[in-house]
Amino acid sequence: MKPKFDLISVGDTQYDVFLELEEETKVLKDPESGMEYLGLVFAEKIPAKSYKAVPAVGNSANVAIGASRLGLKSAFYTHLGKDYVGEEEMKVFKQEKVSSDYIVWDKKHGSNFSAVLNYKGERTIIVHHEPRDYDLPNCAPASWMYFSSLAPGHEKLHTQIPEYVKKYKAKLGFNPGSFQLQEGFDALRSVLETTAVFFVNKEEAKTLLGNSDDVKELLSKLKDKGPKIVVITDGMKGSYCFDGTSFYHLGIFQVPLVEMTGAGDAYSTGFISAIAKGKDVKEAMKWGAANAASVIQKIGAREGLLHEKEMQKFLDENPNPELKMLQ
Repeated sequence: MKPKFDLISVGDTQYDVFLELEEETKVLKDPESGMEYLGLVFAEKIPAKSYKAVPAVGNSANVAIGASRLGLKSAFYTHLGKDYVGEEEMKVFKQEKVSSDYIVWDKKHGSNFSAVLNYKGERTIIVHHEPRDYDLPNCAPASWMYFSSLAPGHEKLHTQIPEYVKKYKAKLGFNPGSFQLQEGFDALRSVLETTAVFFVNKEEAKTLLGNSDDVKELLSKLKDKGPKIVVITDGMKGSYCFDGTSFYHLGIFQVPLVEMTGAGDAYSTGFISAIAKGKDVKEAMKWGAANAASVIQKIGAREGLLHEKEMQKFLDENPNPELKMLQ
């Protein structure tokens, strides 16, 4: 059966408000754990230099839109609040040529919201997810499905998504969100065993596996859980990939940093889109890194996502970071 879509993304949609904090804001470090905290004076008004509202974002939303820009025919299963924010978000998906076949209007609950506190290029995100009645629609065949962050109560999808993948022989990209990471491997087993590409950042990998800093060990242990390919991103240190045969490391493109929101989603988008177009994992890593480098030069997770012609132009015009095999 010929797929109707190249990719169907599954996850929540957020309405992000970006607040750029004043330079006087403090970063406090716990001397024992090394954990850093954003220091805001309690019970005071905190000044912000600027703000920007960005509708129709979120891990899976970013991938649905990013894949569409890179030439894939994409659709999105999500729930939108039946309010003015939801209406605005629907307009964005239509403008970005993301199919709304599986977008569900939620008349009981409003839209999701995130406040993104931007300080010196890093972001601290306060996220609110409305409860949803998740139930995977009767989706048409697709070559890929992408699954990421949702509110609690999504457990039904842990069965429905693997069943869909097996039924249509689709490939699954999986990037667990905060609630999914908290559930641990036992709850995610059926999803991981049908995953083609598993995406996490290094801190998320350590949360799942323990506190090892050995990237090869993290990649191998995650691969043992079922995914065919594992990708770990590590901020300014670049990204790592294990395809079951070889371990790769790719540095980053040297570009000006505005803020980091959406960099991981942009990487996932570029990687999956490259694989969907027949590229190998080494080229897919470059597409991921290029897309992430473009996104961090803008405010918000969507504005910098590359279109197909822009991707090749970016790769041609920017010195490619070193790609090496790990021994």
